Amino acid sequence: MDKVKIKDLTFKTFIPEEEIKKHVKEVADKINRDMAGKNPLLLAVLNGSFIFAADLMRYITIPCEISFVKLASYQGTTSTGKIKEVIGLNEDLAGRTVVIVEDIVDTGFTMKRMVESLGTRNPESIHICTLLVKPGKLQVPLDIEYCAMEIPNDFIVGYGLDYDQQGRNLRDIYTLDKESE
Repeated sequence: MDKVKIKDLTFKTFIPEEEIKKHVKEVADKINRDMAGKNPLLLAVLNGSFIFAADLMRYITIPCEISFVKLASYQGTTSTGKIKEVIGLNEDLAGRTVVIVEDIVDTGFTMKRMVESLGTRNPESIHICTLLVKPGKLQVPLDIEYCAMEIPNDFIVGYGLDYDQQGRNLRDIYTLDKESE
């Protein structure tokens, strides 16, 4: 599908599934090397990262665990700037190597808050792994060790990312089609 219509907007293919999977495998390979012998806890941020987290787990060959947390900061196509934790974390993080698995780092505020929150639980270390980062929108300093791809400031959908809860099921990543507006 070159173009898809979701609600009132039209999107065009931006990153095809094959390219996404190649980058996900590269990130997993780096985690496999860096975290050998550590049994990291991958902490996937719902809802957006569930597809990325599943594909990433399939490429990770070292012993690891996964858990999920749900945060909310988006409404429609823009970040609300207000972050609220919806579903908390029950695992004991003391002494653990934690890898936060996120779909996209935009302004960085959500990730910064999450790192700070997790830091109070005495993990051995906290690492950031994201499918996508928008360097042009980043407003806080973050050490993103594992990034599959950097993208421009466009609004995107697909591969777990949504527009008003729609489009997460798309295999490719799509960007807003400016010509159809």
